[in-house]
Amino acid sequence: MYKKKECVAMLLAGGQGSRLYTLTEQTAKPAVQFGGKYRIIDFPMSNCVNSGIYTVGVLTQYQPLVLNEYIGNGEPWDLDRVASGVRVLPPYQGSNGADWYKGTANAIYQNLNFIDRYDPDYVLVLSGDHIYKMDYSLMLKQHKETGADCTIAVLDVPLDQASRFGIMNTDEENRILEFEEKPPHPKSTKASMGIYIFNRALLTEYLIRDEADPNSSKDFGKNVIPAMLNDGRRMFAYAFEGYWKDVGTIGSLWEANMDLLGSDPAFRLHDPEWRIYFRNNAEPPHLIGDFARVTNSLITEGCEIQGVVENCVLSSGVKVARGAYVKDSVIMSGVTIGEGATVNYSIIDSDTEIGAGSVIGRTKSTPENIALVGSGLSIAPGTDIPGGAMVNAKYLAEKAHK
Repeated sequence: MYKKKECVAMLLAGGQGSRLYTLTEQTAKPAVQFGGKYRIIDFPMSNCVNSGIYTVGVLTQYQPLVLNEYIGNGEPWDLDRVASGVRVLPPYQGSNGADWYKGTANAIYQNLNFIDRYDPDYVLVLSGDHIYKMDYSLMLKQHKETGADCTIAVLDVPLDQASRFGIMNTDEENRILEFEEKPPHPKSTKASMGIYIFNRALLTEYLIRDEADPNSSKDFGKNVIPAMLNDGRRMFAYAFEGYWKDVGTIGSLWEANMDLLGSDPAFRLHDPEWRIYFRNNAEPPHLIGDFARVTNSLITEGCEIQGVVENCVLSSGVKVARGAYVKDSVIMSGVTIGEGATVNYSIIDSDTEIGAGSVIGRTKSTPENIALVGSGLSIAPGTDIPGGAMVNAKYLAEKAHK
């Protein structure tokens, strides 16, 4: 039933995403909405399909319900295939009992049987929380041409930011000589993107060895990669030069959405040569009312705009009432913004109602000043939410008692 595949992709999508606060209280980070009609996981999954990789394991753990429902049988990404396609891989109970994924390396270790089904020559390991377009087939081509045991995708970053990343120090042929995790004095600007290609047999060997080490953190960057370097394995950097954004914080998620706007956006969603696939929940066309004004914004199907929207990304089914003013914000699906309300420099999660005359957020100052309002909330008319607030049900209850 399972035909041999040259390369199998393993997509790590189980992280808690605690730095996204209320956005991930009930949803895995890769399932967070992005760009109006997408979710974060659409980007690595679409990259796989566009790169000709049709066997994808998605490793889930934290709050997996929304993500599992969204992926479904993989049909929107052409991954609903009998002998390959996409498979959701949660932790499961084995002969030694149930065991949560302890780290990135342990997550792959627990699913070696899935990889073995397809007897691949290579394993591509990906993260489920980055926004980018990348042709993995070109990375695999370099991997084979160099005879590498492991290839790591790297992005050139400014020197003053290099200490935030795992840095690859290489020779003139891009062979990795040294890996430094967040070095205070970086020797290069080649930052690891957390995208790896391994020779399958060698990966299995190192994962088994790492699992047996009681002192290991079970992590690729902290343990497996350094162990391979120490053993003198052939490891090469693959230089990536396109747009890439880690959307692991409220500030970076907001910035990535803003990068979609303008006549010459930093990141283009609409690219006929590199389509971003997604699960399309059909909505009626959006409506822009007689008194509405929309400027430099992405408006998804099903929206009804009667007020003013400037420099925003609106997901499906958002309603902006007459007299409301929404600026520099990311509004997720099903949100209602009442008459005369002001939303500025904010992220509003799905199915929340902003009462008439409320003021959410303030003018832009720093990424830490973004107001975040969680999903399924009802903000009473006239409520004032300051910039930087992280609003959930507990926040509103405490505010009501003051």
